Amino acid sequence: MLQIKNLSFRYRKQAILDHISFSAKPGEHLSIIGESGSGKSTLLKLLYGYYDLPEGEIYWKDNQILGPEYNLVVGYDFMKYVAQEFDLMPFISVAENIGAFLSNFYPEEKQKRINELLKVVELEAYADIKVKELSGGQKQRVAIARAIAKEPEILLLDEPFSHIDNFKKQSLRRSLFKYLKDNQITCIVATHDKDDVLAFSDQMIVLHDAKIMAQDTPENLFNNPQNKLIASFFGEYNEIENHGIVYSHQLKINGEGDLKATVKQIYFRGTTYLIEADLNGNPILFEHDHALKFNEEIQLSILK
Repeated sequence: MLQIKNLSFRYRKQAILDHISFSAKPGEHLSIIGESGSGKSTLLKLLYGYYDLPEGEIYWKDNQILGPEYNLVVGYDFMKYVAQEFDLMPFISVAENIGAFLSNFYPEEKQKRINELLKVVELEAYADIKVKELSGGQKQRVAIARAIAKEPEILLLDEPFSHIDNFKKQSLRRSLFKYLKDNQITCIVATHDKDDVLAFSDQMIVLHDAKIMAQDTPENLFNNPQNKLIASFFGEYNEIENHGIVYSHQLKINGEGDLKATVKQIYFRGTTYLIEADLNGNPILFEHDHALKFNEEIQLSILK
């Protein structure tokens, strides 16, 4: 398994990561979340051996991950890292980029593998297009396909869908993460998007103030958020006196509800409306199946 033991890292005098420890099993999907600057990308680079590690240890099975002080070439054959900069070859085709590091001794097997990966990242129609002609999101998909071409044991993904538009993002997530799970490839994802996490992750780590604030399954963290930072990752929430953190979807209009509020703003969200109301001088958010009237008086109950 992947084991991280008491990992610490600083930029100059600022602690970016402070005594971080966790593990991931083969084939496990682990997501790392946190605010910008919380150390997500730095942690992935340390796992890859991009930086020397001043304190702590990182192991994948029996292999200790070491930085450039020990390795002339950064990285390991059993691990691939997809950063937010893609480092592709712009003047050759998508298929050639994906197959760049596959053996030419078995051309039929190589082409079969390229075709398989083109399907995983949904780029079959772009196989012969030069990378320089692609959009940012398409380049990101090429980078992911190239990273898994030689079937690594562990894949590190830094905001893997950040450049991909919503028309492709949902189906691509399902396709990629299913492929990784089916092939028992351990996946570590640094992300700010809950949709990268909820349906796919086995474990979720929350980084804050250089430390692990929480680690649990996404389901447990969603259902029992320890604080506002964790709740805010999953969606709109309220902090209500005597009730603590309450998601907007947990508030329902009820003629006998004990929370009396006045409607102030209405936001159409597709399947629901997000309603902002005034509760004893404080704003409160809840979801409703149809629009309400401005200044309408309502009563709310909390559904846990």
